[in-house]
Amino acid sequence: MARGCFISTGRSLEQAIERVKLAESLGYESVYVTHIAGRESLTVLTAYALSTSSIRLGTGVVPIYTRTPATMAQTAATIDELSGGRLTLGLGVSHRPVVESWHGQTIDRPVAEMREYLAIVRAILGGEDPPRGEKWRTSFRLLGLSPRPQLPIYIAALSPAMLRLAGEVADGVLLWLCNPSYIRDVVIPEVRAGRERAGLTLEDFDVVAAVPAALTDDRQAAYSAMRQELIPYFGLPFYRAMIERTGFGADIAGYDAAAGDLDGMRRAISEEFLGELTAIGDEAAVRAGIERYRDAGAGSPSVGPIGKSDVEATLRAAIGSQPSLRA
Repeated sequence: MARGCFISTGRSLEQAIERVKLAESLGYESVYVTHIAGRESLTVLTAYALSTSSIRLGTGVVPIYTRTPATMAQTAATIDELSGGRLTLGLGVSHRPVVESWHGQTIDRPVAEMREYLAIVRAILGGEDPPRGEKWRTSFRLLGLSPRPQLPIYIAALSPAMLRLAGEVADGVLLWLCNPSYIRDVVIPEVRAGRERAGLTLEDFDVVAAVPAALTDDRQAAYSAMRQELIPYFGLPFYRAMIERTGFGADIAGYDAAAGDLDGMRRAISEEFLGELTAIGDEAAVRAGIERYRDAGAGSPSVGPIGKSDVEATLRAAIGSQPSLRA
């Protein structure tokens, strides 16, 4: 069964809140919200917090370059207090088109900058003086709000170096577009190496893998929706490198060859790639897809209902509360 889920706001915040309430009632442990160009993720989590009582609330993820470490820590501490200690702060470096074109910032040394940023945030949340950084310098301390030293911080990671950092300094790792073979062959060994570097084990370290899923009897329609969603990711260097490491360099080559032809770019994303990545079909197929991630080492496979699919039915199927569809 899925342990978590990703619920975006889409076109309706009200509908998203109802879906989060449904996820809580079904027994999901966590809900994550992405941070793209729509509604602001930490504000959305505040709305989710006010509408629920037990489900954990996570950013999946908020880019570190969108706000200073002091602002991030202050916001996270406030939401954690408001939610009764239910926040998981997921941090990522994002990508240069987002960081530079949208926010006017720069990614110079992503792994070193993530290390520095997380150390400052963790110190502030713990009520300590923040360490002096090279990119971020602050003397901020929380006042009038109790420290939140237990607030878990996860890192979004794709590359071996960022995965090792996550293992060393974070409480968990958040994965997107990482299929089970990549989790087994790259993520788990690199995270373990990071844990060992810090004198720690994988015990109590959370591996959250987003699993694109759809309860449907029309697999091709779901694949079509996924291909459309994946078009921008196939153009981003961090994801391209990871996809090639997974053995799908031919998909990248086909995507590049079709540049400017959207239909050709979509066709370049193979059924083999989508079959490994997704959990699509009747309830048995959805749950089998999720279990592939768990078997590969993802302790918290978290479903992300595929666009244009029945979100509520997929949430029920992924946790075992939906009658099977006939294939």
